[in-house]
Amino acid sequence: MTSRVKVLNFFHQHTTVNMRTSLAFVVAVNAVVGAAQVTSPPVYPSPNITGAGGWDGALEKAKAFLAELSADEKAGIVTGTPGPCVGNIAPISRLNFSGLCLQDGPLAIRQAVYASVFSAGLSAAASWDRSLNYDRGMLMAEEFRGKGSHIALGPVVGPLGRSPFGGRNWEGYSPDAYLSGVLVEETVLGMQSAGVQACTKHYIGNEQEVQRNPSRVNGTTVEAISSNIDDKTMHETYLWPFYNAVKAGTASIMCSYNRINESYGCQNSKTLNGLLKTELGFQGYVMSDWGATHSGVAAIQAGLDMDMPGGIGFISGDSSFFGGNITLAINNGSLPAERLDDMVLRVMTPYFFLEQDKGFPGIDKTTDGMGFFPQANYKHQFTLTPLVDVRDDHGKHIREMGAAGTVLLKNTNNTLPLKQPKNIGVFGNDAADLTQGQYTGVSVSNGLENGNYDIGTLPVGGGSGTGRFSYVVPPLDAIKAKASGSLVQYITDNFAIVNGGLRGIAPAPPDVCLVFLKTWAGEGDDRVSLLAEFNSTAVVESVTKICPNTVVVLHGAAPNTMPWKDNANVTAIIAAHMPGQETGNSIVDILWGDVNPSGKLPYTIANQASDYAKNLVNSTELRESTDPNAWQADFKEGNLIDYKEFDAEDKAVAYEFGFGLSYTTFELSDLKISASAKNLSRTPSSSAKILPGGNTELWDLVANVTATVKNSGAVSGATVPQLYLSLPSSEAGTGTPVRSLRGFDKINLAAGESATVNFPLMRRDLSFWDTGAQTWRLPAGAIGVDVGLSSRDLKLNGTITI
Repeated sequence: MTSRVKVLNFFHQHTTVNMRTSLAFVVAVNAVVGAAQVTSPPVYPSPNITGAGGWDGALEKAKAFLAELSADEKAGIVTGTPGPCVGNIAPISRLNFSGLCLQDGPLAIRQAVYASVFSAGLSAAASWDRSLNYDRGMLMAEEFRGKGSHIALGPVVGPLGRSPFGGRNWEGYSPDAYLSGVLVEETVLGMQSAGVQACTKHYIGNEQEVQRNPSRVNGTTVEAISSNIDDKTMHETYLWPFYNAVKAGTASIMCSYNRINESYGCQNSKTLNGLLKTELGFQGYVMSDWGATHSGVAAIQAGLDMDMPGGIGFISGDSSFFGGNITLAINNGSLPAERLDDMVLRVMTPYFFLEQDKGFPGIDKTTDGMGFFPQANYKHQFTLTPLVDVRDDHGKHIREMGAAGTVLLKNTNNTLPLKQPKNIGVFGNDAADLTQGQYTGVSVSNGLENGNYDIGTLPVGGGSGTGRFSYVVPPLDAIKAKASGSLVQYITDNFAIVNGGLRGIAPAPPDVCLVFLKTWAGEGDDRVSLLAEFNSTAVVESVTKICPNTVVVLHGAAPNTMPWKDNANVTAIIAAHMPGQETGNSIVDILWGDVNPSGKLPYTIANQASDYAKNLVNSTELRESTDPNAWQADFKEGNLIDYKEFDAEDKAVAYEFGFGLSYTTFELSDLKISASAKNLSRTPSSSAKILPGGNTELWDLVANVTATVKNSGAVSGATVPQLYLSLPSSEAGTGTPVRSLRGFDKINLAAGESATVNFPLMRRDLSFWDTGAQTWRLPAGAIGVDVGLSSRDLKLNGTITI
């Protein structure tokens, strides 16, 4: 018997100990078995909704609605049913309840036509712009509402980005928990301002695609990968952005496919009942990912409130762990009726809070049959409406966000902005228009179906987080339009470029050569390389042999390693990420200087892939194993991911977290640090209110930092001053990051203009998680303060003691 199994068996024999003691035991065991936390302590019962945080009026309406429901109708409110949307809750006509329509996803209404495809979370994060992220959430939600969708399945903060190879990292924001937390909060607020419920996902530790679900190997069920996360890492990294989402009032949380400390994410009582519903004060409902439910009563008691899509089989929908099984469990006493009532209240309270009972649009008929269930399987009649075009003028925002999320990495001799070149070369398969339809493929593993490969630009990734394009502006078309009086020569076939096609360029060399590379990523598999695809290195080498002024633009998943970055003929490099449908216009705005680049990297770019800790569990041996528990991901690195890993090892990077150039220059000066209060208690009061977002004292302002930023260049532009804190490791513990982002703001300045940037600091920002006391603790020692324009360009330094 392995150490892991011994620990697990011992724990299951001691489930009567209190939560704090059991968790302390688990942490102590870690040192013995040499792994992260290997099991989650049980936390029961599932807490009831209280209406805290301003939801009390909506809760009363939900209670009145609940009182009118039969037992079967209650079960129906928490169980998905076949219908026109990706997920559907059945209507109850006698109560004028038209049901609930749930639609993918985090950047578009995936199934709909005449809807916009917005920038991916990756691009939104690279903007480092709070207001643009709020607007993005609001405008997306307006489209969801216009198509009759009550619930948008997004935003994403899981995966956070533990591994740069993660296949779905692009759906979320950043491997930095603070940056992700700020942006998910803005997004949730924006979405729900439009009257649409946000479903923040995937909760929690969902950091790779490989083996995210159980598999069958030689007739044996092999369980999904277990993300084994210790208590400190859980709070300080992976749970951190969910605090922000819950504080913003997210209506729902989607639990993930993977196991967490050997218990499936949708039936882990510690993460659902303990962390989410108790510690964070979550008032909404926990929804399963599609097919992530593995039990009925056990999952419900552990905190799951809604089963999606409702059936074990996505297509038939004939069987479910919920549905009739809930009614049976209530009748035989294995499930308390009060628990089902709480599930219904949690589902219906956001519905009333966002006033979705007051004239909500019907479901656009063009989405009908584009979900998981064909119409022949529908068991209920849904209200469908004629086709509606919900795009409005949202392309303007998408274009703006696309440019804002573009990061200028290199600009030798001020190559950019372009100065009216007369002979322009455009090369690379990412420059061209889509060639295989307007819908990107589901995953790498399915042969890149409909992924516009190999020729076609890559505005967003694939899977449930993608969108159906009504139009795309490819880079080549946008360049032709912008440079209408110039000669634009182009080759969009990478094979031709590498195999002598450039001989046809005349006159040569062009004044500037624009090379467009792309990197696919999608749901269902992880990345196998950090290089841009389709022989990208050879493409760059071929172009630079004839062109001494080559600008390389990268679209798609990130980070990418760049073996050609120091090539003298590569005069500029741009990380353009996943800008959405206006991709060509966004990049042209940057190239010609109509928009001064202000994007900053929301991740680190290493010199080579081997410089990263891969943090991805996958091998041929594992794929062939019949051990049910073979797939184990021990988060041994703790909080040290991305820039925190490189800082801890004092390792050189190609481009650091927070880096990004501009067409102007900026200076920082005049650092001022002040504590808002002295002699604060080291921990928040246990008697303080628990509202959505947790203990209210965690959000109290306890310090403030200011600095002056000046545009010292010749043109207007924006930059992002960044604040990093260094907690004393003597108190915060081994593995404390050298520094952690704890503040940022995008500042727009005219040439020569100065402004004061303000970094308000809350108790949580200055605290570490004390596993023994099970609370956030302020250190007694001095905290280092650094302000700069990236994580390694730290101009101003000081300390603060609270």
